[in-house]
Amino acid sequence: MYLLGEQSAYADALINRLQNLPAKWLEGLAPCGPVLQIDATADLMAQLPGDQVFLLNEGVINGGVGARLLFYWQEGDLIGLQQGDAWADCRLCADGPLRLMPYRRSDVFLHLFAEPIRSEQFLEYLLGQMALLAHAVAELKPREFRSTNGFKRVEAGETLIHQGDAADHVFVIIDGHAEAFVDGHKVGEVPKDEIFGAMAVFTGEPRNATVIAREPSTVMLIPGDQFLSMCHTNPKIAHSLIESMARRIGQLNRQITQLTPSKG
Repeated sequence: MYLLGEQSAYADALINRLQNLPAKWLEGLAPCGPVLQIDATADLMAQLPGDQVFLLNEGVINGGVGARLLFYWQEGDLIGLQQGDAWADCRLCADGPLRLMPYRRSDVFLHLFAEPIRSEQFLEYLLGQMALLAHAVAELKPREFRSTNGFKRVEAGETLIHQGDAADHVFVIIDGHAEAFVDGHKVGEVPKDEIFGAMAVFTGEPRNATVIAREPSTVMLIPGDQFLSMCHTNPKIAHSLIESMARRIGQLNRQITQLTPSKG
C-alpha cells in the first residue's frame, strides 16, 4: 500500500518494508485458479469472489474511503483483506488492466498460522497498514485541531485568563464551562467548543476580561501566532469567531437593557 501525495520518510520506509511481505507468506501455497485479468474498473471488489484474496502481479489499484482517494496498491500487494461491514465505505478502482493471482481465503489463513514466522509477518503487515492509514488521517485532519501546546485540565474556580495580562494564547473549551468577568462583574458565559481569548491576540492589547472555569473543564491552548496563521488559511475559524462575538454582544446588550432604568 502506498499513500497518495507527499509523505514522511518514516512512511516511505514502512511501505518499502511491507511491500515484500505477502509474497513471503504465500511461498509454498498453491493458487486456487489461473491468473485473473481485469480491465479498468470503478468497483474492483464487485468483480472479485468474496472467498478469495489476490496477489497483485501487474497494474495499480486505487483505494479510498467515501469520495476521497487515500492510497494505492502496486505489484506485490495483497488484495481482498478489506472485507465486511467495517469496510463498506471503502472503494477500490483501477484506471488500467490488472493481473491478480487468486488464493482461497481460508487456505491463506491456515497457511499463515501453520508457521510462527509467517503469522508474525502477517501481523507486522496488518499493523503496518494501520500505521499508514493513521498517517493518512493525520494529514487530512484540520490544522485547527493540532495544538502544539496540547490540552489542560482545570478544576472549578480556576482562572484561565487574567484581565490585564499579555495575550499569547487562544483557548477552546473542549469539555466543561467557564464564565467571563470584567472588573469583577460577570459579563458572559463561555460554553463548550467556544473560542475565547482571540480578541487580545488580534489587537495585541492586554486581556480585557478574566475567564474562570465554572466546572471541571478541559481546555485546548493554541499559540497566538499559530492561531493567526490558521485564521488566514481557514475561513471556518473566522466564522466561528464571528458567531462567538455575536453571542457575547447579545449577552452584553441584554445586561445593559436590564441595568437601564425604564422610563415612565
